[in-house]
Amino acid sequence: MPVSVPPGILYLFQNLPSLIIPPATVAGLGQIIRNHTNLYISTWILGFACVLSLPATFAMKVLYKDWKDEKDAAAHNAFLPPRVPDSLPAGLGLLRSALDSFKNGYPGEQFEGFYAQLGSHFMNFRILYEDRFFTTEPDHIKAILATQFESFEKGPVFQHQMKGLLGAGVFNSDGEMWKFHRAMTRPFFSKDRISHFDIFDRHAADALNQLKQRLREGYPVDIQDLASRFTMDSATEFLFSKDVQSLAAGIPYPHYSHLASASEAVNHPANRFARAFDDAQRCLSLRTRRGIHWPLSEFWQDRVKQNMVVINEFIDPILAAAVQRKREAAAEQEDVEMKGKSEGEALENESLLDHLINYTDDENVLRDETLNILLAGRDTTTNSITYALYMLSKHPDVLQKLRQEVLEKVGESRRPTFEDMKDMKYLRAVINETLRLYPAVPFNIRSSNQPVVLPGKNGSPPRYIPARTKVGYSVFLMHRRHDLWGPDAGKFDPDRFLDDRVKTYITPNPFIFLPFNAGPRICLGQQFAYHETSFFLIRLLQQFTNLKHVPEAQPPSSLPPPEWKLASGTKGTDDFRIKSYLTMSAMGGCWLSMEEADTN
Repeated sequence: MPVSVPPGILYLFQNLPSLIIPPATVAGLGQIIRNHTNLYISTWILGFACVLSLPATFAMKVLYKDWKDEKDAAAHNAFLPPRVPDSLPAGLGLLRSALDSFKNGYPGEQFEGFYAQLGSHFMNFRILYEDRFFTTEPDHIKAILATQFESFEKGPVFQHQMKGLLGAGVFNSDGEMWKFHRAMTRPFFSKDRISHFDIFDRHAADALNQLKQRLREGYPVDIQDLASRFTMDSATEFLFSKDVQSLAAGIPYPHYSHLASASEAVNHPANRFARAFDDAQRCLSLRTRRGIHWPLSEFWQDRVKQNMVVINEFIDPILAAAVQRKREAAAEQEDVEMKGKSEGEALENESLLDHLINYTDDENVLRDETLNILLAGRDTTTNSITYALYMLSKHPDVLQKLRQEVLEKVGESRRPTFEDMKDMKYLRAVINETLRLYPAVPFNIRSSNQPVVLPGKNGSPPRYIPARTKVGYSVFLMHRRHDLWGPDAGKFDPDRFLDDRVKTYITPNPFIFLPFNAGPRICLGQQFAYHETSFFLIRLLQQFTNLKHVPEAQPPSSLPPPEWKLASGTKGTDDFRIKSYLTMSAMGGCWLSMEEADTN
């Protein structure tokens, strides 16, 4: 078993040359002067010069890079984005602010003040002398994701930060490895495959039966937990041929119930996986905020690796089952029978994981892709279902209108079809409005692999991005901009996707709405997510009405501070805090009560 080097030790070893060369150079020059001139340099002066050489060399590097970047920008008739000022040296104040906002703030709120201060939605958020460009401009995001796609990548820094969880999977790879994952995955999200709703129906029935039982006991239900189990079981059966039966663990009780901590399901494998997966994402999010120097905060122990023990215990049986199916197929010589079939016919009898095993038996590749797919298949759709139902609980007029559409188009008990969903315009509008205000991936990042010039805004000059520079972007903040969406941008209103506001705002600039990214890396599971979310919402609204959020069921730590009620937009109206890691979720869950519909 390979020896694991602590992150901090490895970081120091990798940076050893930059720590040794300056003082060694000064010491060498001092000795040359001593030996070949009459000039005497005392030992203490030489020692002081050696120590001073480190910050002096670093300062010269920073100044030279700033000068070169300004010079290169001018050569392209462009300008660098304005830098966010900081009262502390090295961006330490911004780092402290970013970490405090991550723990105690509302997502992205620190940028709101910067916009007004700088007069720009594109800025340099420099921390510890590392440039971190950040934008919420649709034209810039369009260039990053689509029109100048080849100039951007995940990049080695991001990949190093994420490798502990995502490995070399599709969300953490570039170049040929990314193309391999993408090409291999695409056939499994065809219209025919994602329009088979048997899997959704089976797991939705289980989830809603548990919902009914808990409500009949007199307790509210954490709809986020319920949706997470539904999406986990549906995704694993769809993608891996066998669901992990997370719904079998049961759903939690609210914190005030004596049954909350007495549940035997706490140590169910699916629950242990969910906790470890969530904490691993938290650690990775902290790494992105700390930047290239993150190993210093995990000096002796990789905190993600601690969670990977639990995560791998959950994933390995899925992989083992897929490998066993391949062996059984080979033993029965099913591969000979498949030779005469088309690729489409072959795929029809395979899961995504079965298909991947035909391409590689590398255990690390299989595990990485499995985790990446689970992240997409579980967390993102869970977010959409959770916040859609939360918004319906806050807006009874929208709930009534949507439920009326469900009953008119599908009825009280019939299973919805693909054609039903295509015809349910208001349902799609509700989901889109949910994704506008609460996108599953609120913040994202790329790295420039070559110098890039982005278009100017409203007649302003173009903006220059040096090579090997981090460029973050936020659809969460872009989706809430009043200049892009109108004066009611902070309000939940599904009709904006149906009325004249479509022509006013979205049609002229479709890149203002990007819940599933865009360009070559656009989410392959976009329609799968729409179908799964739609199916669950339809089935729930066929059976329940009068949704209400229950604030007292929220864990106290998840409640927003009272002063947030004075804020504008959803910060002032949200009843629980948002947790923004790699994906968005409701801190402490989203606890709802509802009534069973009268079907007589």
